[in-house]
Amino acid sequence: MASQISHIIYAKKYFEAIEDGTLPEYAKYSLPIDFDRDLFLLGCTFPDIRRIDGTIRRKDTHLAFDVLDLDFRTLDSFTAGWKFHLYCDMRREDILNKIDFYKLPNASDFWNLSSKLLEDRILYDTYNNWEKVMGFFQNPPFIETRINVSRETFELWYAILAKYFERNPCRHSMIGFISKQPSLADIAEDLVDSVDNLQKNDTVIKLLPRVKDEIV
Repeated sequence: MASQISHIIYAKKYFEAIEDGTLPEYAKYSLPIDFDRDLFLLGCTFPDIRRIDGTIRRKDTHLAFDVLDLDFRTLDSFTAGWKFHLYCDMRREDILNKIDFYKLPNASDFWNLSSKLLEDRILYDTYNNWEKVMGFFQNPPFIETRINVSRETFELWYAILAKYFERNPCRHSMIGFISKQPSLADIAEDLVDSVDNLQKNDTVIKLLPRVKDEIV
């Protein structure tokens, strides 16, 4: 799995590949009818909403599709983004396992969360329009989903993300983001200590961007 900034960057890479015609053959499927990029981004950061609501099970958000590919022809833009999130989670693990990333010291600390959050830091500046994403997430259209997420939870999740997207995650903003996730709040400072430590490893810094480069 990846963290939220990284998922936005992966979507950007996908959009660029569509525009410049560099999608590989396996990815050359049709987009949803009336494709909307903003709703796609909303969808591609949706599955981890379970982190702020313990009543939402991981299988409800992360096992929502029988096949994980880039075929979005029968889906609306939000659901296509949701599926894209899960596809990228799968691809990310494939890419990192292929290069033995998790054999590096501390790369799998805190259930791999340290490396996911560090990837957010590394990739943040490769996106040049965070203000637009933040504005949309601060007042998102409510999307009814088959897992019955409440409007309150839906709006809270995207408000938290909008705040997280304000700047390249520093120690303070990263702790703030983690602290809003009940299952992680008690270890927020220790987790960010781990991110800071992992950032000192030049090999980690070199390898993590390969996920973005190879995701589609």
